[in-house]
Amino acid sequence: MLTIPIYDTILLPEVTFYFKKEVIDGWNLEEFDVGDIMAFAMLREDIDITETTLEDIYPIGVSARIESIDSDGNVKVRTIERVSIIDMTRDKDGTIDAEVVTRPEIADMDEEDKKERFDKLKSKFLKFVQNYQWGLWARGFILQWKNINELACSMTGYYSVTWEEKYELVEVDSEAERFKLIEHLSYGFMELADVAEGAELEQQARNESLYREDAIKKQIEILQRELDEMHPENISDVRRFEKEIAESGMNETAEKEARKVLNRMKQEGQDGHEYGMLYDYLDFVTSLSWKNEDYVPIDLEKAEKVLDRDHYGLKKVKERIIQQLAVMALNKKQSGSILLFVGAPGTGKTSIGQSIADALGRKYVRISLGGVRDEAEIRGHRRTYIGAMPGRIMEGMKRSGASNPVMVLDEVDKLVRDYGGDPSSALLEVLDPEQNYSFTDHYMNVPYDLSNVLFVCTANSTDTIPEPLLNRMEIIEFPGYTATEKFQIAKKHLIPKAMKATGIKRKNMTVTDAAVRKIISDYTMESGVRGLKKQIETVMRYGAVQLVKGNDAKLSVKPANLREFIGHRGINHDIIDKKSIPGVVTGLAWTMAGGEILFIETKNVHGSGKVTITGQLGDVMKESVEIAISLVKDMYPVETRNMKNYDLHIHVPEGAVPKDGPSAGITIVTALTSLYTDRAVNPKIAMTGEVSLRGNVMPIGGLPEKLMAAVRAGVKTVFIPEKNVEDLEDVAEEVKKELNIVPVKSVKEVLSQVF
Repeated sequence: MLTIPIYDTILLPEVTFYFKKEVIDGWNLEEFDVGDIMAFAMLREDIDITETTLEDIYPIGVSARIESIDSDGNVKVRTIERVSIIDMTRDKDGTIDAEVVTRPEIADMDEEDKKERFDKLKSKFLKFVQNYQWGLWARGFILQWKNINELACSMTGYYSVTWEEKYELVEVDSEAERFKLIEHLSYGFMELADVAEGAELEQQARNESLYREDAIKKQIEILQRELDEMHPENISDVRRFEKEIAESGMNETAEKEARKVLNRMKQEGQDGHEYGMLYDYLDFVTSLSWKNEDYVPIDLEKAEKVLDRDHYGLKKVKERIIQQLAVMALNKKQSGSILLFVGAPGTGKTSIGQSIADALGRKYVRISLGGVRDEAEIRGHRRTYIGAMPGRIMEGMKRSGASNPVMVLDEVDKLVRDYGGDPSSALLEVLDPEQNYSFTDHYMNVPYDLSNVLFVCTANSTDTIPEPLLNRMEIIEFPGYTATEKFQIAKKHLIPKAMKATGIKRKNMTVTDAAVRKIISDYTMESGVRGLKKQIETVMRYGAVQLVKGNDAKLSVKPANLREFIGHRGINHDIIDKKSIPGVVTGLAWTMAGGEILFIETKNVHGSGKVTITGQLGDVMKESVEIAISLVKDMYPVETRNMKNYDLHIHVPEGAVPKDGPSAGITIVTALTSLYTDRAVNPKIAMTGEVSLRGNVMPIGGLPEKLMAAVRAGVKTVFIPEKNVEDLEDVAEEVKKELNIVPVKSVKEVLSQVF
């Protein structure tokens, strides 16, 4: 018997259905006529019927007879009975023939009971469809049902059951059992549909209420906006913050926290005791710039001009800054090392940060860290504390009004660690490019992106900066200015600014070049120009008094009348002695204010071999004295054999100034040698270098500042450690021209050339 596989369609006996004559699931029926009988087999899975095998079908199907074929190709089929499919073969044309046997039904239902239950179920369906728009069409469809099998074949496609559960209706032999299954599925379908319809109606009502509420809110918002525009001074805090939060461009976490605080603020009301704290928080976070600034191409030529315009000298520093900007220009984003400018006060470390900001066209903000001892000063206070405030970093970001300012962290070497925490450790997250893209201030409690900020740090010395923090930065030394550079800075920058600040016109006052040079040499002692700036301002203030009094129409500041403007010389630099004295040698020292010469004075007096050290020397310098004594005893055993009968006194003026460091080692050795050999050292010779017990001269720091101090003091020859020769690149040419710089490896080299 010709067999047609079908899937997910239930066919039971005594059911009429229709299909197109040309094709049903890919089978051509051109050769069939009215009265022909065929079988329908149920596929286990939805597969290609041209590849169907016996294992792919369920064992029970139905037979059917073609009752009519109309002119439009519609085929009317009436099912006959259930059949068991025993075997199946495929012809050359692709059609399937199956060997089937009749599968009898078990007639175990009373006809009256069957009719009564069927009519009841049919009536239930007619009543059910009345609640739907498609109910009129469905009513006509339902009225055509003649038995329970037709109902099942028509409706099981809509029931939420599996294909296996549908096939169970075909498989069951008992009419009563099948009728019961169909009833169960049908009543369950209608009950579920009623529940869904009720839920849908309830949801629709809820949605309509929400739509109405939303429409009312929008109308209120429109009216409120019009009122705000008419009376901006009366806009409420809540409305203002809602608008600012929406327009701020915050990240998702920050916006969620801000709206949470805003809701608390609404509930609290203006009379609530937490209203002020909530207001301050929202005012702060909405004042920050959350949006990334548009990238602005970096013009290196412009940057060079800006740096040269604002700062004289500092060639090495400017070159390194230009390199940093070049890296940023190539990457089109903030990148490169964190710069740490190290040098004496007044050398331009902080002001060059402003120049970098001008060169980049960015905002500039400076944060002073000197004396900061509480970690919360960096990372903020948690809002659970009374008087909580954001940290200095985020406060600086607020002041800048941008997300990519140039931020100068001033005096990082003066952070203090105590019971309040370690602020230098808090800075690690701020300055680390791997972490600062999500920096979280405790006050804000939400991440903020600091990766676009160009951080510049300054310090007078690296000695007090913790190693982990120092490792995150690249040190750029500010060696200080020579007298010539100070002169140019005074002429080009300090004097014009001082005149502008005091309101003095150039036509009313002039400062001669000789007067400027005298101020530099006699009234300042620093590596920077801060003291020079103060002295020039003093000159201008005195001049302003004279001009206002009308004593002079025009003033001229010259060396001869400089004391009248400033007063007596405030600075007395140490200069070399004119005569040589055994036991006295000139050394070189680095101070926070720059370089200075340092006299090592030694003297032997009768005694018991005691060694006295004066001049407020630190532990390191005292150790240098002990090393020097051991070296001299070893090199000059004859000259030092009577040391036990004499007291040795070593003094380093000025006594009121604390001194420490290893670089005076070679100077102490030379002074003791001069003392015990009774040979004087030329006062125009100075030296610097640490010594070891083996007699080696080891490298020191601060060489540029020390050499400038030597020139200022009148020194002509300077001995330096050979390993410091590379540092001479950082020394100004005019300084090197004034000195005979002699690199040495050992103490013996120094002594052989000195004596």
